[in-house]
Amino acid sequence: SAVACTTAESGVTGKDIATAIAAQLGVEVKSVAPEQAIDHFGFLGVVFSMDLPTASDRTRQLLGWHPTGPTLIEDIVAGYYR
Repeated sequence: SAVACTTAESGVTGKDIATAIAAQLGVEVKSVAPEQAIDHFGFLGVVFSMDLPTASDRTRQLLGWHPTGPTLIEDIVAGYYR
């Protein structure tokens, strides 16, 4: 699955996000097949089993927005989401 959710970047996968979070928590990352996601994650498995790429290109264009902060993964690695 390629669940992506960021503001300033595109193409960050759910696996990349989970790996960064797991490193912060000191836990193991386990891959789950899309067809097993609902059993594993409950109702959130619907989201994790989908391919949901996102991009901020339109927002940047409409608002003249030019993000300057760290990326999502950089934020997670820095511990800002604990």
